[in-house]
Amino acid sequence: MPTVHLFHIQTGSTEPIYRQLLEQLRRLVASAQLSAGQELPSVRELAAHLAVNPMTVSKAYGLMEAEGLVERQRGLPMRVAAQHGRRQPLGARVELLRPTLEKAAAEARQLELRPEQALQLFRTILEEGEAP
Repeated sequence: MPTVHLFHIQTGSTEPIYRQLLEQLRRLVASAQLSAGQELPSVRELAAHLAVNPMTVSKAYGLMEAEGLVERQRGLPMRVAAQHGRRQPLGARVELLRPTLEKAAAEARQLELRPEQALQLFRTILEEGEAP
């Protein structure tokens, strides 16, 4: 699967697009869906796929590089950094999900949903994303 299709944005989100891309790359690397040396789409290619400004993608890529998630070599495609050769342990992957779930839990409380209702909704959403 071309890596461009691994990235998606939520246009209605309050989180800036460049942060959405950075967080997605963190998760894709942590789960080994993207591994060391794997090429990322060019700025232009990803911007066209997502229908966003190329400067937004460039900013995300710059932050990814500063964080050590990706490596850039002049004249070559951006690649996942060599130190990200294997999937992170379960605990580390769970911690990447924690901030999102904390936000969802706060919103569920504000909406006065019972924990069972919120958990059922989460379960349904998880199952919708599974392949048949």
